[in-house]
Amino acid sequence: MKKNLFILFAGLTIGVAQSQEITDAMRYSQDNLNGTARFRAMSGAFGALGGDLSSINVNPAGSAIFLNNQLAVTASNIDTKNNSNYYGSLITEKNNSFDLNQAGAVFVFKNYDKNSGWKKFSLAINYENANNFDNSVSSFGVNPTKSVANYFLSHANGVPLNILENSFYEDLDSGTQQAFLGYQAYIINPLSDDSNNNTYVSNVAEGGNYYQENTVFSNGYNGKLSFNAAASYEDKLYLGLNLNSHFVDYNQSTLFYEDNDNALDSNYRVNKIQFNNDLYTYGSGFSFQLGAIAKVSNEVRLGLAYESPTWYKLNDELTQRLITVSANVDETLPSDIVDPRITNVYAPYKLQTPGKLTGSFAYVFGKTGLISVDYALKDYSNTKFKPEYDTYFTGLNNEMSNTFKSTNEVRIGAEYKIERLSLRGGYRYEQSPYKNKTTIGDLRGYSAGLGYNFGSTKADLAYAYGKRNTQPGFFSQGFTDGAKINTETNTVSLTLLFEL
Repeated sequence: MKKNLFILFAGLTIGVAQSQEITDAMRYSQDNLNGTARFRAMSGAFGALGGDLSSINVNPAGSAIFLNNQLAVTASNIDTKNNSNYYGSLITEKNNSFDLNQAGAVFVFKNYDKNSGWKKFSLAINYENANNFDNSVSSFGVNPTKSVANYFLSHANGVPLNILENSFYEDLDSGTQQAFLGYQAYIINPLSDDSNNNTYVSNVAEGGNYYQENTVFSNGYNGKLSFNAAASYEDKLYLGLNLNSHFVDYNQSTLFYEDNDNALDSNYRVNKIQFNNDLYTYGSGFSFQLGAIAKVSNEVRLGLAYESPTWYKLNDELTQRLITVSANVDETLPSDIVDPRITNVYAPYKLQTPGKLTGSFAYVFGKTGLISVDYALKDYSNTKFKPEYDTYFTGLNNEMSNTFKSTNEVRIGAEYKIERLSLRGGYRYEQSPYKNKTTIGDLRGYSAGLGYNFGSTKADLAYAYGKRNTQPGFFSQGFTDGAKINTETNTVSLTLLFEL
């Protein structure tokens, strides 16, 4: 078996065929509970309340509830713990980050025309970090049956041998690139009796018990800038509109390692593999929101809000590197390194995330306290990559339609005032967007907080806890085994609010 060192041309490849996956769509379709400390402390149940800058992200009519101009800034400390279980092997990874996650202002204009029913108008601008992507997850364990070679096989079977032997990495589409890497690193070999020369077999030492490690590091954010306008009619009906600009900046580095000590013979077999992938995604998007709040009585308020899909235009850049070690019964050979030193810059693409409908109820106990409930409906099966006539996206969209489902989300919040001090608490439940309820499980969380009114300045402090189980596959096809991940997030937020 002849061994070579494959170092391909360094450079940049532009316009390579698409390589997006379902996980990419899900990453930008979900929102975390973010915003001001008061909003977090009540688990975001503000659809019928308003009067908080983060409330306009639930119901844009909420800015018309404000009595005067205000400015708010929020900083948060996010502590994430990922407990991984892969075939009985347990490991815990902890992450901590600090985030200036919210800043905004609202301006209230009173109408002094006594003949008009429109008593008040408001304009607001608010920025929130809708998603903080800073995270790391590590998994390890012994897989009793499957090797990562199956990933490369799934891409290779059907690809003519002469393409894998005579092509350059940068000239191939994404799937064929994976086959090329596996072939050049000797992970797969052509089937000797295949007359069509497009069928392959694994060259990894057989026998099972593959020790595997998978590490994922990510960082970045999904920001949302909202421009809001709202009005109050007879101080009983409040109407609002948001125009939202979204920003995406995401980095992910994955390292997968596999080895085994299976029995060898005179043929060289691969018994060590290391596969590195570095992904960078960036882009922007747009969405809008419409909302209404009705003050049915002095105590009862009802809210209804619609959030449109977010229409993103995104760009992906990907680099890959594959290292293998082969051996037979007599010797171990030097590493084979397939390092294209190429950054695949994929053609820009569009992503449409699902919209959301939120109905809300609040009961206000005079100036003493309140309780609020939000119910939200979101259909993740409407997630789409575009252009839809692209054959790759057509297949991916059909897969998402069959994989995702509608979800129900419930948020409950309460507040009790003791003179200048406010005590708050909340609960949140969100269903899994996956039909199998396994890839991403249900989310449950609770929160608590307090606030103090100094007069023209207010300070709010909140603690929020969330828990969710996931089991994402290490790879999208061929080798889809993955660790069971239990993620717990603890967030402490501090907001300073100033009357202007």
